[in-house]
Amino acid sequence: MPQLDTSTWFTMIISMILTLFILFQLKISMHYYPENPGPKPTKMINQHTPWENKWTKIYSPLSLPPQ
Repeated sequence: MPQLDTSTWFTMIISMILTLFILFQLKISMHYYPENPGPKPTKMINQHTPWENKWTKIYSPLSLPPQ
């Protein structure tokens, strides 16, 4: 039975690892990565709501005078 020639295995494995590394580097370099997150200045927005300017009165049935 002939012996298996393993003399080229090291070269093949190293070239495959190098090729995979280069492919992954190219794939990763194509992505857009945003800048480091930082605190953004936030402004308080005053929303005008109708109940801010006037008092509202809620009548419950028990507080109404009897009819």
